[in-house]
Amino acid sequence: MLALGETGGGEMEKEFESKLHLQNPDNNSVMKSKSFVFRAPQEQFSIQEFQLGKIYGVGSYSKVVRAKKRDTGIVYALKIMDKKFITKENKTSYVKLERIVLDQLDHPGIIRLFFTFQDTCSLYMALESCEGGELFDQIIRKGRLSENEARFYAAEVIDALEYMHGVGLIHRDIKPENLLLTADGHIKIADFGSVKPMEDSQISVLPSVPSSEKACTFVGTAAYVPPEVLNSAPATFGNDLWALGCTLYQMLSGTSPFKDASEWLIFQRIIARDIKFPEYFTKEARDLIDKLLDTDPSQRPGAGPDGYASLKSHPFFKGVDWKNIRRQSPPKLALETKAVEADEAQDPGWNLSHIGDGSFSFNDGTSGAAATSSSEASAHITRLASIDSQQFLDPGESIVMISMVKKVQKLANKKVQLILTDKPKLICVDPAKMTLKGNVLWSEADNPQDLTIQVTSSSNFKICTPKKVMSFEDAKQRAWQWKKAIEAFQNR
Repeated sequence: MLALGETGGGEMEKEFESKLHLQNPDNNSVMKSKSFVFRAPQEQFSIQEFQLGKIYGVGSYSKVVRAKKRDTGIVYALKIMDKKFITKENKTSYVKLERIVLDQLDHPGIIRLFFTFQDTCSLYMALESCEGGELFDQIIRKGRLSENEARFYAAEVIDALEYMHGVGLIHRDIKPENLLLTADGHIKIADFGSVKPMEDSQISVLPSVPSSEKACTFVGTAAYVPPEVLNSAPATFGNDLWALGCTLYQMLSGTSPFKDASEWLIFQRIIARDIKFPEYFTKEARDLIDKLLDTDPSQRPGAGPDGYASLKSHPFFKGVDWKNIRRQSPPKLALETKAVEADEAQDPGWNLSHIGDGSFSFNDGTSGAAATSSSEASAHITRLASIDSQQFLDPGESIVMISMVKKVQKLANKKVQLILTDKPKLICVDPAKMTLKGNVLWSEADNPQDLTIQVTSSSNFKICTPKKVMSFEDAKQRAWQWKKAIEAFQNR
């Protein structure tokens, strides 16, 4: 159970504990919550026991960061969730479901949960760290994948999906960003925040689902959502198979099949099944994707009465040894150029205002004549970390991502603190004077979709609006993380 690990936590903590208490969904449950023991225990750790590194991803109420346990040296992907937001937005059942599901899933192609802990402000899940990064990054770095590479990754995804569907779970957000790679290049499915159990699911002690979710709820990412979900049909295993088809198309072409200028236009293309295949797609690849993107979810390979047999026997997968798929040699990973060692120092891109009490400090990486002393730097970063109490944010507004960057200008480059909030809002702050620097970037766009971010390298990116283009350089090479964080708001 995700019970509070502290005493005297205050009214908010008591409320959160009561909402997270496990209860049987009905009187016919085989297992009782009192006798249920999690495989991944809840520990009494504190966030100070971890050295935080680069950001892996940003969600609506969570962030995932590379975290090394100081006493053991073991590296985890630490998912940090904001209790206040979860309670306010009535997301406790989703958090609880994700924790229960991850605890019970046991497959080499699914991310593993090792333990959980919490403090006054946050919940933490210590997940398996996949040092190979996202499949999305491999597609970007290589432009597109070869058919052999795509076949290998697709086969490993299918292997994991068959297991998930076999225990009665629909992932509902399969996409290259949620397909992680181990250090040696094998696929792991991650991010179970949208998972949905079927009525005959083998997962034990499921939480009560909000009434709004019992019907047909829209979840997932726009470019991978199947047409039946847009038409409010109930969720089925076919939802994941449609997303697999979109992902395979993206692996082979470098872009999603229904990509367009706005979410609305993407949905129109999905409903119309407006899909064009590049000429270099082989007949087998085209046929498989065409079948996976069938408008009838029951006709997609893997969803019919013969199960996954029809999918695995498709000519595209000729030669795949399904019984030994995880023993095969994976494709060579394309590494990020000029990678920065994540363990050298605490990543200054991390906002600590919702992690513990925000009182600990870290090195901000400044150097040269203008650099402050370590104690001054610590106070400076702590001040930045608690910036949501400053004049720059509206009441209730929270920071999603914050980083020291160079604003690239014609005459001189200036260091600024670039901040993305959950409003959403993008602002620049003078880090020395703690004053607002320049305009609120999002206000330069009449429509949030008009604001775009272009990545030119791992360190450099441009934020573009119809009225202005602003160039930035991030020394910690988080250009792609900025792009993903900003686009997450435009895709929701």
